Amino acid sequence: MDKGYVAFEKLFKYFQQKRAFFVTRAKDNMVYEVLESRPVDRSSGVLSDETIRLSGYYSSRKYPDTMRLVVYEDFDTGKVYRFLTNNFAIEDPLTIAELYRERWQIELLFKWIKPHLHIKTFYGTTQNAVYTQIWIAVCDYLLLIIAKKRYGLVPSLHSISNSIGQVLFNRADIRDLYNQSTVPVVVPEAGSAEQLTLW
Repeated sequence: MDKGYVAFEKLFKYFQQKRAFFVTRAKDNMVYEVLESRPVDRSSGVLSDETIRLSGYYSSRKYPDTMRLVVYEDFDTGKVYRFLTNNFAIEDPLTIAELYRERWQIELLFKWIKPHLHIKTFYGTTQNAVYTQIWIAVCDYLLLIIAKKRYGLVPSLHSISNSIGQVLFNRADIRDLYNQSTVPVVVPEAGSAEQLTLW
């Protein structure tokens, strides 16, 4: 879950009550009380590991249970991050920060999938349906890579991928479709009868 979308009611209803775990960023203005503070190895970047309870009027009603707050400093950038989780089983608080960072790898994957695999929406909602659609799209993309390399196609893979649906049923050699020499554009001289005017 993103920092901008911390919805305590949903975290409690869809994660905590269903015994699922979450890791999300805490908002800077979050109001809470510290119930317990655990020792941390500050050399790892972890500044604190605390058990908290929300104490804001609305937030405490939306999420009445305890949470874990891990504060982590990225030494490379100097930024301090505050992570919320309901997972108390993970002993090392650094793992909580790493879990959130790994989430970005998934974000990057989906950011790559949209333009390259042309998946706009998923046709099914089950895990099997999503996996099947992604694997079909990956296979399609790999076949385009093989075709581009084997037939020495000139256009970029992105161009081929965008236009393959339009030429899929043409009974022509793929090399002829994509490796056509550029036809010089003949620009008529001014005043030519063939030239259309805009005004």
